[in-house]
Amino acid sequence: MTVTIEVACRYCNQTEPVRKHGAGKAGFPRYYCKGCQKTFQLNSRYNDHKPGMKEKIVDMAMNGSGVRDTGRVLSIGINTVMRTLKNCRQNR
Repeated sequence: MTVTIEVACRYCNQTEPVRKHGAGKAGFPRYYCKGCQKTFQLNSRYNDHKPGMKEKIVDMAMNGSGVRDTGRVLSIGINTVMRTLKNCRQNR
């Protein structure tokens, strides 16, 4: 008896073209989406890779939190906070 799990792509939300793509360093399974040609993991050991983290960083910056405070509250590095804010500004 085999168990199958429907995995949706984290980028394009399609389930049909997703297939296994090995494992990451921590042993979590990696997946490959043939639709958008990107690889991803469902579980990540790094907080800055979790869904919605970019929005939280920008929201805290807009509400007057400093870079160090944002990093401390979200348990991420200050370089990650600065890089996210810099990339967010360039994408506008």
